Amino acid sequence: MSAVLLPARRFDAAGKPHVDLRAIVKLAAPLMATNAVQSLLNLTDLWFIGRLSTDAVAAMGAIYWIMTCAVLLFGGVGLAVQTFVAQAFGGRRYAHASRALWSALWATLAISPLFLALAYAGPWVLRPFGLESHVEALALEYWAPRMGGGFVGSMAWAALGFFNGIGAVRYTMLIVVVTTVSNAILNQLFMFELGMGMSGSAWGTNVAQLIGLCVALGLFLGGDIGRRYRSALTWRPRMHVIRAQFKVGMPVGVMYGADVLGLALSQMMIAQTSPVGAAATQIVMALTSMAYMPTIGIALAGTTLVGQSIGAGDRDWANRLGNVVIALCAALMACVAVLLLLIGPWVLPLFVSSGGPAAGEVVALGLVLLWPAAAYQVFDGLYCGAGFCLRGAGDTRIPAVTALVLSWFFFVPMAHTLIFAAGAGWFDGLPQFGLGARGGWYALALYVVLLGSCMFWRWRHGAWRRMTL
Repeated sequence: MSAVLLPARRFDAAGKPHVDLRAIVKLAAPLMATNAVQSLLNLTDLWFIGRLSTDAVAAMGAIYWIMTCAVLLFGGVGLAVQTFVAQAFGGRRYAHASRALWSALWATLAISPLFLALAYAGPWVLRPFGLESHVEALALEYWAPRMGGGFVGSMAWAALGFFNGIGAVRYTMLIVVVTTVSNAILNQLFMFELGMGMSGSAWGTNVAQLIGLCVALGLFLGGDIGRRYRSALTWRPRMHVIRAQFKVGMPVGVMYGADVLGLALSQMMIAQTSPVGAAATQIVMALTSMAYMPTIGIALAGTTLVGQSIGAGDRDWANRLGNVVIALCAALMACVAVLLLLIGPWVLPLFVSSGGPAAGEVVALGLVLLWPAAAYQVFDGLYCGAGFCLRGAGDTRIPAVTALVLSWFFFVPMAHTLIFAAGAGWFDGLPQFGLGARGGWYALALYVVLLGSCMFWRWRHGAWRRMTL
C-alpha cells in the first residue's frame, strides 16, 4: 500500500516515517471548535432554563443524563457511521461511505416509535426516583417533547459522522454552528415570547436539530460530495449493511449509554437529597462537559485516522496514530483540570438566578464540587482517546461490557453509599454516609479512574488488530 494513502504521515530527510502532528491538529482543530460550539448548545438550554428558576435547573439536572442515555441506546446505529465511512474512505470505496449514512438514517427512522413511546412513558420512568412534586412536574414538561424528537438528533449525529469520517470537518462545523444559533433563537422564541417555559426549550432544541439535519443532507446530496460519493444513488436500504452497523454501533450506544445512565442515576440520587445539590451538580457537569468538548474533537480525529489507516491496510500505522491521539487527549485534560479550578469562581454565578433564594448556596457547593471534578480529568482523557480509537477500529463489544459493569455494579452502588444518609436511600443493605452531592462526585472520580485505565489497557492489548468489519 502506497504511503501516500496513509493519513497524518510524513517522512524526514532520511525517508523515515513519522506521525505528522500538524495533520492531526489540522483535522482535530475544526472538530475541537465544533464540539466547543456543540457544548454551547447544551449550555444555551441550561442558561435559558436558569432564567426560569433554580427548581427548573434542578429538574433539568434530574433528567438530562437519562434522556441522553436513551438517545444513545436507541440511536447507537448512527454512532457507527464514522467508523464505516472512515474505513471505506481509507480503502477508496466512496459509494460504501455514502451507503453507511443512508443505512443509519433508515435504521433510525425504523426505531423512531421507541422514542415516541418513551416520551409518553415519562411519568412511569421518573416516578420511582422520588423527586419533589414540583421538580418532577418541570422535568416532565421538558421530557415529553424532547424525548419524542430524540430520533432527529440521532439522525443528525449520523450525518455528522459521515463528514467526520471523510475528513470534511469544515462541514461538520458549519452544521453545528447553524444548529447552535438556531437553538438560541428558538429557545428565546418558544420559552419567553410564546410563554412555553420548559417545554419551549425542548421544542427549540428539536427544531434546531431538524434544521441542522436538513443542512447536512443538502451538503451530502449536492456538489462535489454528492458526485464523488454517489450519494443520490446509494439510498436504497441494504439489510446486511444495516446489520453490520448495528453490530458495531449498538455496543457503542451501550457503552456510552451505560456511562450516562450511571450519571443519570447519580444525579437522581442527588436531586432527591437536595435541589441545591442537584442544581450545583448540573452546572458543574455542564462546565466539565464544555471543557471536555475540545478533547472529544481530538478523539474524533483519532476515530477517523485509525479507521482510514485500517481501510488503507496498515494497522501498525493505525496503532501509532492511536497512541499519539490518546497522549494528546490525556495532556489536554490535564490542562482542563487546572482551568476548571481557575475559572470556576467567575463562571458558576452566571448559571443561577441572581434573585433566587438558594443562589448563593448553589454557587458555594459548586465550587466544592469542582475539586473532585478536576481530579479525574486525565483519566477521562484516557477514556475518551482510547475509546474513540477503539471505535475507529470497530472494537466496541468488550469496551461496552467494561463500561456497563463498572457503571452499574461499581459506580451506582458507590454513589448510593456516599450520597444518601442512613435510612434515606433506594436500597437496603448498603452502608450510607450521607455526603450528598459531594459523595456523588467522589464516586464519579473513582469510577472514571477505573474506566479510563481499562480502556487504555484494551487499546494497548491490541485485540482490535484482528478484527474486520
